[in-house]
Amino acid sequence: MRKKTGIQEEPTTKPLEYFEERRDDIVRDIREMVEIESPSDSKQAVGRLGKYLAGKFSRLGGQVQFHKAVEVGDHLQVNFGGKNDRKPVLLLGHMDTVYPVGTLATMSCRVADGRLWGPGTLDMKSGIGLILHSIAALQARNGELPRPVHVLLVSDEEVGSDSSRHITEALARKSAAVLVLEPSYGLHGAVKTARKGVGEYLLTVTGVAAHSGLDFEKGQSAILELARQIEKIAEFTDMKRGLTLNFGLVKGGTRVNVVPAEATATIDVRIARLKDAASIDRKLHALKPFNRKCELEITGGMNRPPMERTAGVAMLYQAAAAIAKRFGWKLSEAAVGGGSDGNFTAGLGIPTLDGLGGVGEGAHATHESILIAELPRRAALLAALIATV
Repeated sequence: MRKKTGIQEEPTTKPLEYFEERRDDIVRDIREMVEIESPSDSKQAVGRLGKYLAGKFSRLGGQVQFHKAVEVGDHLQVNFGGKNDRKPVLLLGHMDTVYPVGTLATMSCRVADGRLWGPGTLDMKSGIGLILHSIAALQARNGELPRPVHVLLVSDEEVGSDSSRHITEALARKSAAVLVLEPSYGLHGAVKTARKGVGEYLLTVTGVAAHSGLDFEKGQSAILELARQIEKIAEFTDMKRGLTLNFGLVKGGTRVNVVPAEATATIDVRIARLKDAASIDRKLHALKPFNRKCELEITGGMNRPPMERTAGVAMLYQAAAAIAKRFGWKLSEAAVGGGSDGNFTAGLGIPTLDGLGGVGEGAHATHESILIAELPRRAALLAALIATV
């Protein structure tokens, strides 16, 4: 049976067959990207990947634009027209990885055991490969894209998206929906319909230095005060609300025989509900020293709002699940603790579906890899979503 519009004019099994036939091509393109190392902190390295991708998208007929950045690589935007004037779909992702240049020497990109291994395969160069091949498939099938599509690949997602956030939000406001090509969740390939918001605070304690032997009583230990504050702040964690605070980095002191005059703790904050952002901020700024001769300073704040499972998010998931069912598999959903740029777009109220990228495991780890067999149906799912949402 044939549907009426876009990709659905083809028999429901045809898209999967199309991508199965081109699976090796998808793997090849992902591998080429992985072998162009692109750590967030190397503007030149990310720039090389950006130029490679600009060439790929240009050959597909996309209008390429680079958004200049000072400290990180330039952000890549590509616009495609379509056969109708519907609002565009925004395909969102990032080019940067967490791996320094030279990682390939000890963590080579290779095919083995049904997987493509290597730094950035899962997070998220496989997602970029899916974008390229989904757009190409829709063009091949329809002569042109069934609707306008914008692609945004930023260069600083792994380090907070400070320079790209305004670009992401501006494009999202013009879009009917945002499809995020971050990796799926788990080896069953769940899409992500909720993500925690992320914040980072720095607590600085200032005490009074003194010789620990000669003038111990004159000193006011910043480390002791910080330890008490850590115990207090730990009480703010509320697992039922999805609110956690983690002290990932603690520093203090100068020498073992000196009462420490300064100590700091970096606090990672995760929230599942937007309304908890203001509450935790107030609590942290309301902290008082246990030792009145010590001083406290709190800096920082929330970096990403949570991606909550709104009606718009649920609508996109239901559409994706229905497409997957037609293609012969069950697509599940997941709520995860990590954030992505999809948090920004969902926070604006734009329907957003995350985790549409590769299926695999080991993101940011030495065993990072994707399941090659999953690539065709992820590409088919993305192409169908572009055409129908």
